[in-house]
Amino acid sequence: MKALCWEGVNKLSVEQVPDPELCNDQDIVVRLVAGTTCGSDLHLIGGYIPAMRAGDVIGHEFVGEVVETGPAVRRHRVGDRVVVSSFVGCGRCWYCANDLWSLCDNTNTNPGVGQALFGYETAGIFGYSHAMGGLRGSHAEYVRVPFADHGAFTVPEGIDDTSALFVSDSVPTGWMGADLGGVRPGDVVAVWGCGAVGQMAARAAILLGAERVISIDRIPERLEMTERYVGAETIDYTTTDVAAELRERTGGRGPDVCIEAVGMEAHSDGPMHLYDQAKQQLRLQTDRPTAVRQAIHACRKGGTVFVLGVFAGAVDKFPLGAVVNKGLTVRGAQMHGQRYIPMLLDRLAAGEISTAHMATHTVSLDDAPTAYDMFKHKTDGCVRAVIRPGL
Repeated sequence: MKALCWEGVNKLSVEQVPDPELCNDQDIVVRLVAGTTCGSDLHLIGGYIPAMRAGDVIGHEFVGEVVETGPAVRRHRVGDRVVVSSFVGCGRCWYCANDLWSLCDNTNTNPGVGQALFGYETAGIFGYSHAMGGLRGSHAEYVRVPFADHGAFTVPEGIDDTSALFVSDSVPTGWMGADLGGVRPGDVVAVWGCGAVGQMAARAAILLGAERVISIDRIPERLEMTERYVGAETIDYTTTDVAAELRERTGGRGPDVCIEAVGMEAHSDGPMHLYDQAKQQLRLQTDRPTAVRQAIHACRKGGTVFVLGVFAGAVDKFPLGAVVNKGLTVRGAQMHGQRYIPMLLDRLAAGEISTAHMATHTVSLDDAPTAYDMFKHKTDGCVRAVIRPGL
């Protein structure tokens, strides 16, 4: 079968790889209906995530049709249309039992890498390096899904493939930021980033009762989407002082909750960006924490900062003094998809969440390398590209 493979830093190619097979009795195999580019993948492609190997299949956000099931699978049948959580959970360990699915004890088959990097291993995730389990990714004609009764969810009739696709990762990631960030009715919430995750974090904050939601970005298409489809206010950080603007819009107090939805390759137009970029390129630090720093400084005293963006390791110039002296709560997590996906499918069906607008381009699997290049460099107004093998 065809699959999109990582061949080295900034090198992708479509290759023939072996068809997936059932390895365990709780597996299913799905035929890919639609996948999507994701900003998290750009970190892989750029070589910032450790433990990638040439030939690894990437991709982690997808909708598929079940074509084969293991003997212990109870919730799925051949022909079902399913959206699959990007993180894999076993459903029986302590973490899964406590709805902390991205921390599963049993789905990362290379636990030593995570233990060395983070102190403990994370769960396995599709197509996201051998540090995260070495699972083959979803940008392929067929995908093996382990523990399918816990990670694959039947898409209700009436929800189209493109809309359902983003419930695999972007929508639950954004919802988690607002939920675990403690957004309450009446809050003012600021979200750094108007990509798919940032848009969904802003929409979640609105649905959880926030009085005002202010999203920060520099890409015109993403700012326009956030205003039109999400209903949030926006700030173009290239045209104003973000900290001063947030103070002005909050009566001098600052946002109650700040959500960082940018990640380890954050951009800014200030001198600190050049410093962070140079250190990252020289591998003197793994991540650029520009947006995290700004969120911490902008947040009101006693407020909460939630970090949604992907970070791999260490950062420099972390403002710990601001965290302590302002009495902030700082949280972060990878996406607990199984915790949110069923509820989010219901909200999508009810029209409370819109996702299809984020798919600005649709390409075949053969054209996926070009789509990623366009997505990375934000050309032709590309916010997300949907990959459909059948084209």
